[in-house]
Amino acid sequence: MRNRYTAVIRRDGRWFVAFCPEVPEANGQGKTREECLENLAAAIELVLEYRREKALKEAPRGAEQTSVLV
Repeated sequence: MRNRYTAVIRRDGRWFVAFCPEVPEANGQGKTREECLENLAAAIELVLEYRREKALKEAPRGAEQTSVLV
């Protein structure tokens, strides 16, 4: 499944740095704009994967798990 997220990107000296407002823990940086956005995308995936795994471990016993398409 593919989702679209917002990237707020700026130049900081020689580096590009970015963050995602929808996933506050996700940040990226790179020497090029493209590298920065690739790193941000990877960070978003990691944060969401971690949150999913953590939530499933903490789910009540016997709770139903399903998907919702957004």
